[in-house]
Amino acid sequence: MKPKLASLIAAGLIAATGSALAADFSDTWLGYRRSNSYMDPGIAVDVPKNIYTLGHFSGYKYGTNFFSVDILQSLANDPAHRNSTSQAQELYAVYRSALSSTKILGTKYELGPVKDFLLTFGFDAGAKDTTFAPRPFKLLIGPTVNIALPVGFLDLSLLAYNETNNNGIVGKKVDFDTTWQVGALWGTFFNLGLPAKFTGFVAVTGPKGKDGFGVQTVTETLMRASLQWDVGTLASLNKGTVFAGIGYEYWNNKFGNPSSLPGTKTSAPVLYAEWHF
Repeated sequence: MKPKLASLIAAGLIAATGSALAADFSDTWLGYRRSNSYMDPGIAVDVPKNIYTLGHFSGYKYGTNFFSVDILQSLANDPAHRNSTSQAQELYAVYRSALSSTKILGTKYELGPVKDFLLTFGFDAGAKDTTFAPRPFKLLIGPTVNIALPVGFLDLSLLAYNETNNNGIVGKKVDFDTTWQVGALWGTFFNLGLPAKFTGFVAVTGPKGKDGFGVQTVTETLMRASLQWDVGTLASLNKGTVFAGIGYEYWNNKFGNPSSLPGTKTSAPVLYAEWHF
């Protein structure tokens, strides 16, 4: 693991642990998702993957913290290095913090479904052991509107987005232009034979200049959504402990690559499982 990535993951875990100790609420989980239909830029065939997640979400007196680490294991068609017989592995971490105006200022809004205005900020950091050797590091900051749903929530964000990365093929660091990202994050809860939840997010990121090959990037769209049932209740476990279900991932112009490059569009059914503790 690269030192910078390791330190960022450690910082995120420390922040998440600190928020949990003084939390209004706290949720930590292990997750698993699997699909045979993922795509990666430059690869013209499907790349099946197992993805393992450690996630944490908590609220405290000033807002919320979210942190996750994904371990992505390619199972075929994605060699770790050129001419390698082993498949690639990737580590990807996400940290988001949101400062709540209602919590900090003690303000309550009477604006229809609008419940809160927040300042969201954080980072993404990753590394993959391929010949390309990507090492993305992304900083994001901007306003978020929290909308109350009858049985859930919807967050709408407009963020400034800045990314650096690495291109191991040409052997150079890539500093992308600062751009915009608009996003939505949702969760709704109901009964569908068993207690269930429908959760997900969508993020649309603008063009960020030229990549390491000198190719102009384009607008990127990523959406993940899942419908999961609280299957732990079948085994008399506490509500909200074990979930399983199905999902869908749509990723167009992956990493900002134009559609002329193979492997830049994913449209994949996904299996999901989570254990909350």
